[in-house]
Amino acid sequence: MKSEYQVLNLFVVGTGTVGGCLLKQIGQQQKILMENHRLKLNVTGIVDIYKMLLNREGLNLDVYPEELQSKGCDSLPELLCEEILKMNLPHSVFVDCTASASIAKLYGKLLSHGIYVVSANKIAPSSDYENYLYLKETARKNGVKYLFETNVGAGLPIINTMNALRYTGDTILRLQAVLSGTLNFIFNTLSTEIPFSRTIEMAQESGLAEPDPRIDLSGTDVIRKLVILSREAGYAVSQEDVAKHLFIPDAYFEGSLEDFWKTISELDAEFESQRKKLEAEGKKYRFIAEMDKGKCSVGLKTVDRNHPFYDLDGSNNIIAITTERYNEYPMIIKGYGAGAEVTAAGVFADIISIANIR
Repeated sequence: MKSEYQVLNLFVVGTGTVGGCLLKQIGQQQKILMENHRLKLNVTGIVDIYKMLLNREGLNLDVYPEELQSKGCDSLPELLCEEILKMNLPHSVFVDCTASASIAKLYGKLLSHGIYVVSANKIAPSSDYENYLYLKETARKNGVKYLFETNVGAGLPIINTMNALRYTGDTILRLQAVLSGTLNFIFNTLSTEIPFSRTIEMAQESGLAEPDPRIDLSGTDVIRKLVILSREAGYAVSQEDVAKHLFIPDAYFEGSLEDFWKTISELDAEFESQRKKLEAEGKKYRFIAEMDKGKCSVGLKTVDRNHPFYDLDGSNNIIAITTERYNEYPMIIKGYGAGAEVTAAGVFADIISIANIR
């Protein structure tokens, strides 16, 4: 007998800012999706860094934090993978809301067993190019999807748009983008009253910067995102291929985090001098990622009022996509590029796309 509903069985890994928001959003939409779209989202697994809670009939999202702590068992990645495969539920979706390398290593095995993977984790698609191809090919061979739209631009539809362009026969020639909400916030906040070192603190206080802000300041996160986009554009690019033009001397990345906070204010006067000069010229700083037919670079650049990146507010992201069709006038996608709510919504959208509801 055919089921009244289409069912997706979800295993959500990570209950922090993004994972927590996602579970909240799913809880709010479950009834609506069932009534209006005949789609049942059955959360059959919830996993945090210490515990995992699995139930093939579905978990109660109103009380999962308490149940996870009281009834959950150890959440070792290998054990988690074994338990998911043992449950053998149809239409299973593994949802990774972590930044864990050990969780990312599970994708290949899960995909090879016909389990969909939706990920906000940038590690796998920016890893060795051979691994990236392996995961994509494994998903294709097993008739499932490996989706990672939120790896770049949070909830912005960048990867899906690029895929649609390529599927319809277009060729992506060039990408130019501001992909770090953290760095954009820093350079938008810099002013006479707020020195460079204070903007970094403010980015942390706003939940935009990593606990160690040098990860953001080094461009590491932007490089990963550029590699992912370049690969999705059809180019065999690795992180080592990206030319880095950083704006902070290497010495600030070499000591401890405590050393960094003690000394970073030494750069305040220089940045204020540069800011005043740019302001007089009607220009702004932007940390820009570029790909031109497979050649990649990231670095701090100046843009004037005529540049589409000039009026990029707050922590927003923007990308200009130049293709054979969109050549004289590139396609531009712009909007919130950071934040738990929009990232969770992007992950949620990837999950919904698996169901292909109308």
